Amino acid sequence: MTVLVAPDKFKGSLTAGQVASAVAAGLREVARDEPVVELPVADGGDGTVAAAVAAVAAGFRRVPVRVSGPTGRRITAFFALRGEVAVVELAEASGLHRLPGGLPAPLTASSYGTGELIAAARAAGASRIVLGVGGSASTDGGAGMLTALGARVLDPSGAAVPLGGIGLGSVSAVDLAGVSAVDIELACDVDNPLLGPSGAAAVYGPQKGASPEDVAVLEAGLRRWAAVLGPSSASVAGAGAAGGVGFAALAALGARMRPGISLLLDLLGFSAAVRDARLVITGEGSLDTQSLHGKAPVGVLRAAMGAGVPTVAVAGRCLLSPAEWRAAGFTTVRALTDLEPDPARCMTNAAPLLRRLAERLARDHAAAV
Repeated sequence: MTVLVAPDKFKGSLTAGQVASAVAAGLREVARDEPVVELPVADGGDGTVAAAVAAVAAGFRRVPVRVSGPTGRRITAFFALRGEVAVVELAEASGLHRLPGGLPAPLTASSYGTGELIAAARAAGASRIVLGVGGSASTDGGAGMLTALGARVLDPSGAAVPLGGIGLGSVSAVDLAGVSAVDIELACDVDNPLLGPSGAAAVYGPQKGASPEDVAVLEAGLRRWAAVLGPSSASVAGAGAAGGVGFAALAALGARMRPGISLLLDLLGFSAAVRDARLVITGEGSLDTQSLHGKAPVGVLRAAMGAGVPTVAVAGRCLLSPAEWRAAGFTTVRALTDLEPDPARCMTNAAPLLRRLAERLARDHAAAV
């Protein structure tokens, strides 16, 4: 039997693969004869491609592509490929971290580069594409993505509208004749519709730098875009994901939507790995109430519980009470702040602290580890 280490990233400190490696090193320091399997995970947001590639047993390789960033600047982005299956991460091309100088561009940022990534994955032989839609810098309703895939988004004069959410206000027609069929599964963990007070512009626009006036402009543009592309898809839960990329994928590409962590666990072979495990260790940078609403550690926990395997969590910090994490189903939760109360030092020294934490965990749970 093995110990299965399946964490998400510690955002701002370590990738999921680095977290898994640090935890595994700490376990091996104490339980030298215990087989440890590293299976870093993700939920569709930033870090998804890195996690897919880091999970060596899953068999994905990283493929570089030159694409447009959210503001049009050319960048090198990556997707993961295994045979005919590709994992495309929207944040790789169109994410907030791709904004030049970190300066927001709420009205002009677009998802065009995401469409280029999808096109590149298809050209590389992928017939099934898993699209992770977290971390978007744009609110363009996915119009940029569709344009890169061959769509023509037109104003009343028949001219192409500008990229970005600002262009949606002048949309009169969309021609999808140039868009080839593509099998897309959306890895999505939000249930926001496209429009309204819980929609893409109202909820996520301010996080992307949109002022109240910008939000009004974006909402009006998305409303017009929905009327042209497919009103029935605008109200679907998750249509508001990634500034409306979810809507465009559903309405124009026939995409299917699944909870991100469930989809990624299937791709990475978690069910096979957990069969041989007697303990699962998962985690993320901040374990809090949001974690309980389907984020990666709880997705791992539920899958492990379904297999009858106890689960421990490690985190940079834990904002859940013992009663809360026990009620969720975790056997134990340990945080870096147990060892180092200074959050800045926890961020800087996350890897050695995680290793120490795993050593302590191995000693405290010698019967299980």
